[in-house]
Amino acid sequence: MSDVKETPPFSANVGRNEDDNDDLFSSALESQTIGNTSLSLDNHNEDGSNRNLENLFQGGGEEVNLDDDGPPVSPETKFEFCTPEEERKSPFLESSSDDKITEPSAPAEITPTGPPKPAARKAAKSPEELEEESGDQFLNISINEPQKVGDGMGAYMIYRVETKTNFPYFKNKNMIVSRRFSDFLGLHDKLVQKHLHLGRLVPPAPEKSVIGMTKIKMSKDESGSSSDFVEKRRAALERYLNRTANHPVLRLDPDFREFLELESDLPRATSTSALSGAGVMRLFNKFGESMSKMTFKMDESDPWFEEKQHQMENLEQQLRKLHNSVEALVHHRKELCNTTNLFAKSIAMLGNCEEHTALSRALSQLSEVEDKVEQVHMSQSNKDFFLLAEMLKDYIALIGTIKSVFHQRVKVYQTWQHAQQMLTKKREQKAKLELAGKTDKIAQAREEVTEWESKVESDQEEFENISKMVRKEVERFEHCRIQDFKDTIVQYMESLLNIQQQLIKHWEAFLPEAKAIS
Repeated sequence: MSDVKETPPFSANVGRNEDDNDDLFSSALESQTIGNTSLSLDNHNEDGSNRNLENLFQGGGEEVNLDDDGPPVSPETKFEFCTPEEERKSPFLESSSDDKITEPSAPAEITPTGPPKPAARKAAKSPEELEEESGDQFLNISINEPQKVGDGMGAYMIYRVETKTNFPYFKNKNMIVSRRFSDFLGLHDKLVQKHLHLGRLVPPAPEKSVIGMTKIKMSKDESGSSSDFVEKRRAALERYLNRTANHPVLRLDPDFREFLELESDLPRATSTSALSGAGVMRLFNKFGESMSKMTFKMDESDPWFEEKQHQMENLEQQLRKLHNSVEALVHHRKELCNTTNLFAKSIAMLGNCEEHTALSRALSQLSEVEDKVEQVHMSQSNKDFFLLAEMLKDYIALIGTIKSVFHQRVKVYQTWQHAQQMLTKKREQKAKLELAGKTDKIAQAREEVTEWESKVESDQEEFENISKMVRKEVERFEHCRIQDFKDTIVQYMESLLNIQQQLIKHWEAFLPEAKAIS
């Protein structure tokens, strides 16, 4: 092998398209000979493919043979040189522990200064891909045992949050922590700051109620924790945590996991107070965003977003009408309970005054039946509220969140358009300087043009990313909404049937007593 000529240096143009007329090597040599074997690089078909590619060279003068029955070589293929040991470790030959063949990794690019860098074997998986592999794993959260801590205006409520899960990224399978209402609001603010600007839907937290909480604080009764206000808030907080836990990305958030796992108290969230400086700033920001929505109209190029915006507007209007109707139903059913209670008391008084023994006994039995009917109506009123009214209220708030991510996308679009306008101005300024011959300022103008070109490119990429994310989140919302409405309506119909069966049972038990009156 002493007469072998040194291999010419590789050019960075290896694997260029068939339109290029230059040779593969930067050297003027068109062929190299080793022993009796010749490698010709200018013998191509009309389609740009090699007809005779028998040997490839590697540094050090070693001969590498390729099988003649190998796969055809496309003109775009970038060749990768490796030792026999590296060839045995090729990703084409690798297999996982379960005998599944892994997909080959991308070939490494050849650089003229050294050997090719190995391609990455395994790419980091996204949270969505991790969730798809989770299988039958679950994350259930329940809130119970609300307790009042302190007296007077300094009092607050503590809620017991119990979590059961089999997800591997949680430290324990069963977790119990105590949280106050401001902790829930603080968690929501953290999630919004990290995910809303990316286009993700963060479920809204329950709103603060200054009047309702003031009544609890000023109440002297220790049983105030079981009032209607506290129970409604407890149920709302439980729905909020479970909706967040159902999101494939939000449940992986470190702040959310810390909220469920950390047994000690969380840092006090001071910006959640309605009368704080942060609360006042939120009001101003909402007002500014409302004005921006009214004054700026985006030229929508994607009809899908325009259609979804109209659909969400109509859906919100219909849900608000339905919610008002259900609230009226709850109100009337509570009035029915009160009226039934008064009727039962009146019947009982009439039975005590009646001298006829059988009739008196029947009236007393009727009073007891009416008391039972009152309890049934109250149970149905609670079903109307917690199953229908609260679900509709949650979805009205979720549609508000969808509007927020749509507006976030518009803000990214505004930033992109502003960068486009600035780039146009900088290009015009550079052209004027070149025409005026002001060479001392042209270099700075070129740097500014380059800077704004990079800004435009990054803003365009951000707009495309948030558009994809918003589309994905809205589609997931539609799927969850249909399933949620189906489950709720079925559960509500079952409760109605159960209520009617209880009423029939009570009245059938009273019928023999009524017939016994002689």
